Amino acid sequence: MITESDIKLGKRLQKARKVAGLTQEQMADKANLSVPYIGYLETGLRKPSLKTLKKLAKITGVKVSDLIPY
Repeated sequence: MITESDIKLGKRLQKARKVAGLTQEQMADKANLSVPYIGYLETGLRKPSLKTLKKLAKITGVKVSDLIPY
């Protein structure tokens, strides 16, 4: 089930990626993830593990707390 928080996290991740000037392909490559998985995260269809969230935050240059909706 997709929650509002999943969608918000996805939008924040997408914004961070775009601000960092990365395509989904570039982010997937840097994070050693698949492009479809990045798309699923950005649309809220998948929930990242904490390890993955940390990795994506580092790649985009933001804090993990900036990605997590409260």
